[in-house]
Order: sequence, then structure tokens, then C-alpha cells
Amino acid sequence: MDLQGIKRIREVNPVVVNYANFVTPFLVANGLNAVGASPIMSEEESEAEELVRLASAVTINLGAVRREGWADIETLCQAANDQQKPLVLDPVAVGATQYRQQLNFRLLKKYQFDVIRGNLGEIAVLAGIDWQTRGIDAGNGEGDAHQVVKACAQKYHNVVIASGATDYISDGTRVVEIHNQTRLLPAVVGSGDLLSSLAAAFCAVGPNPLQAAINASLTLSCAGERITEKLHDQYLPGSFLSGLMDELANITVAQVEERMKVEE
Repeated sequence: MDLQGIKRIREVNPVVVNYANFVTPFLVANGLNAVGASPIMSEEESEAEELVRLASAVTINLGAVRREGWADIETLCQAANDQQKPLVLDPVAVGATQYRQQLNFRLLKKYQFDVIRGNLGEIAVLAGIDWQTRGIDAGNGEGDAHQVVKACAQKYHNVVIASGATDYISDGTRVVEIHNQTRLLPAVVGSGDLLSSLAAAFCAVGPNPLQAAINASLTLSCAGERITEKLHDQYLPGSFLSGLMDELANITVAQVEERMKVEE
């Protein structure tokens, strides 16, 4: 398994343009910066094409989008596709309202995303599999996780990450499970948003979106495990958050290889 993307991000310093959820840009920007990428947040349509020319990858987070922002999002997506820049979608709470579903399905019909990252409930909604979701929670469903991620990846011809207690990652053929997790990552609102943007950063430095998704998942989850151990497994979300930035800034390929729990 090629984990050298961690080193390549620090060497290349890829620019990741984010259409960000206003709840989490501080976490996403600092997390990207810590791992070695260069974040830009934008909500201005007039600069979208110019920013994508500068960018190495683009992330679209749909957590808090007003209708007047649709044009900016579509300009970013079109520019990323035209310029063949990696494009990542985070369909936050897509199952919660008709408005969110309308926007997500509109984008997925018109543009090609390299990676979709959501929780299992969000991915099931996109795949057309019945699932009971509640806001940003994964909710409950009858489907098998492997079936859900494979179906979504096959439907949209890309790589899908369903993050949670286990991260399930699929390119439509393979399904990879990442079992490195800590109860403190879900305690930080926006940890999933950060994973989406990390996936974009790893896509920017390697040609294989599946490997990029695996690298992003392992980097974040292993960094989370390391700081949790330093906190002696105490439930301290604030301390965890600050420590997570330190771990992302310093984690090495060897440290990830030492603790990674990958199943296929």
C-alpha cells in the first residue's frame, strides 16, 4: 500500500480550494495547513475559475448552502472538470430535506466528482438505497455497508468514502475498510468535512483516487488515535482538537504503517 502521499503533500504543498460549510472552515483550513496543503476558502463566483486555475484540487461542501450560492458552486465544478482538477463532494445531511437532495443530485448529474465523502446514511441516499437519516447522523438502514458504498461508486463512476466507526471506501469494485478510529473524532463537529478536504489534497498528489481516499482516512484516523492515547483515552474534545492539529503536522508514513488497520 502506497502511503507516500503524506510525504508528497508536504513536498508539493497543493492548493485546495474549498466551497466551505460556514460551521467548519476554521477546522478544515487548519487541518489542511497542518498536513502540508494550502487551503483557500471562497464563496465568490467571479473568482471561481481563476482560483481553480491556481488550485490542485477542489472540495464542495454542501453543509450550509443558500440558493444564491449555487452559481458559484457550479462554476467551481465546471472549472474543475474543464481543467481536469480533482473534485470532491461532501453531501452533508443530504437525506434531511428535499432542498439538499435537489442540489446534490443536480451537481452529480452535471459534473464528474472524483470522490464523494459522507457518512453511511448520506451515501445510501445518493445510491438510492432506503435509509433513515437524521441531520448529520448516519441513521439506520437495512443495507450492507459494502453494498451501499459499491452501489454509490458504481452509480457515479468514482470513489466513495462512507466514514464512521469504520470507514468504508470503494471504487465500485473493491471495498476497503479502515478500522483506525477514536470516539473523539465524532466529538469534533467538522471532522468529516476535514476528511473530505484531505481526500482532495491526497488526490492532488497522486493519480489514484482510491489510494488517495485510503491515505486521507488513515492519516486522519491514525493521527486521532495517537492524540487520544496521549490524552489517556479521556473524553476531552477540546484538548483532542488542538492535539489533532499537532499530530497532523508531524505524523509520518512509518507511524501510519505501524498502526493502520486495513481490511479488504
